[in-house]
Amino acid sequence: MSNDGVNTGRRRFLVAATSVVGAAGAVGAAVPFVGSWFPSAKAKAAGAPVKVNISKIEPGQQIVAEWRGQPVFILSRTEEMLAGLPKLNAELADPDSKASEQPTYVNAQTRSSKPGILILVGLCTHLGCSPSFRPEVAPADLGAQWVGGYFCPCHGSRYDLAGRVYKSQPAPLNLPVPPHSYESADVVVLGVDQEKA
Repeated sequence: MSNDGVNTGRRRFLVAATSVVGAAGAVGAAVPFVGSWFPSAKAKAAGAPVKVNISKIEPGQQIVAEWRGQPVFILSRTEEMLAGLPKLNAELADPDSKASEQPTYVNAQTRSSKPGILILVGLCTHLGCSPSFRPEVAPADLGAQWVGGYFCPCHGSRYDLAGRVYKSQPAPLNLPVPPHSYESADVVVLGVDQEKA
């Protein structure tokens, strides 16, 4: 067989062009496949776990994370805040959190698995407004008896620094505690129960 009349330059070009198009097609097919390994926005909204670094929260401060499309309050409580919790029991509707939504591994009074870190779904149990974090003591608008907590601006429901609702409020229940676990001392995982971690 003879190679007469064969343009080797053209053949190399066609082989190279076909290889480039084939490689581009392979990459194009692989991108959606690799992308499917990561949770979508819809999956995250449906409850995919969310990791939050809590190492930078100063004592007495709060950050707000998002899990399942809801605000989650993460508060670093001081020793003074913790010491004040039992003093409010007589004023609370459910001080032992018997009717509250919270995991079994959470202490009923502090409403946390680690006393210094409070984790709450930031939606009022009355009509779903987001309460404001009000850590100050005796502000003019909340009265001399206020020792810090959460205040719902929509209908006036008040919660203590454990998310427990006061008596005679529009809100019927304490703020919910979402399932969570600690990946390390600095990272909390929202949406994964402690015993399943």
